[in-house]
Amino acid sequence: MATALDAAACRRLFGSLHLNGQRVKAERYVRGLLSVPGRKTLQSIAAQFDGASAQQSVHHFISTSPWEWMPIRHAAARHAQRVLAPEAWVIGSTLIPKTGPHSVGTDPQPTPMGTVNGQQAVGTWLASQRSAVPVDWQLRLSARWTADPLRRRASVPEDAAYGTVEECVQQAVHGLLHVAGMRRLPVVVDIPEVNGMAVARFLATTGLPFVVRVSPVTPVRIDRSRLPMYGDLLRAAGELAESLPYVRHPANPGDRTTGVLIPVVAPPPRREPMTLLDERRPDRRAGRRLWLTNLDTSAVGTALRLTRLPGVVTRDCAAISDGVGLRDFAGRSFPGWHRHITLASVAHLMAACEATSATSATSDNGTTVR
Repeated sequence: MATALDAAACRRLFGSLHLNGQRVKAERYVRGLLSVPGRKTLQSIAAQFDGASAQQSVHHFISTSPWEWMPIRHAAARHAQRVLAPEAWVIGSTLIPKTGPHSVGTDPQPTPMGTVNGQQAVGTWLASQRSAVPVDWQLRLSARWTADPLRRRASVPEDAAYGTVEECVQQAVHGLLHVAGMRRLPVVVDIPEVNGMAVARFLATTGLPFVVRVSPVTPVRIDRSRLPMYGDLLRAAGELAESLPYVRHPANPGDRTTGVLIPVVAPPPRREPMTLLDERRPDRRAGRRLWLTNLDTSAVGTALRLTRLPGVVTRDCAAISDGVGLRDFAGRSFPGWHRHITLASVAHLMAACEATSATSATSDNGTTVR
């Protein structure tokens, strides 16, 4: 995946690195991620560097050099906002398979196809209908990775805590709230294994617009203040959506995806008002999905548009992220994992920006873009 690296963009993205040598290494590392064929190992990326000690230099830069990755992630988010015009933050889960047990965070991970050995990362993406780019990551750690000797061996910080995927989502939201210079955007969470109601309740406290995918068995009540003719028994979301014969609304003209928004409240102890979105797609593989949102019941089209963004993330993760080595880090350290995935996210951003520029140029030349 040969992609031109904009020098001006690099200055903005790597401006937080105080040493010129660090900025040069970061740029070369990203160039390696974009140009090296096949698996992106420290050895193959080191081939882009000069000198006999290149491999040692790259290993030190990623694993032990004391540079902070969060300022680069924030700069990447601002660059994506400026260039790609995202519509929402999308938070999703990524499985990174591992052949051995030694990489930080590696544990048996349950999947619909069975248990897989690997890491579970919760990614925060900026997404539009055209493209999606990752800008932040949380690595889920089990209890054994935050206790010695594994904590010490993997250089896991003492303040790093183990927790659930829901807690990773909360950390991700706290992170996006602290990115300076960003517009207020909706948050879309599509992680089937999380407690969607718990996530929606948390997001309600932030004041951000949100759409959160929930299981059909999630308990909800009809909001009688908005639908006084119905009872307020606690019911499963799927059963409730099936029982109300509301007029279905299309997502967009010509789109056969439809949705119904039903006013509901969360069960005790806090009965937050929300809206249940019953989304149905003509594609049988996608089928029917249920979401909780704080958007008004008049905003069916907006809500349905947002529910399509996780699909853009899945597409671009396969088409771009995997090609720039997002899952390829084979090191064992916690800082090394975060630095590699940060620079891989920058590489994804650069590739996405180039693809957008090429599409815009083709459109400007009068060619129909599909």
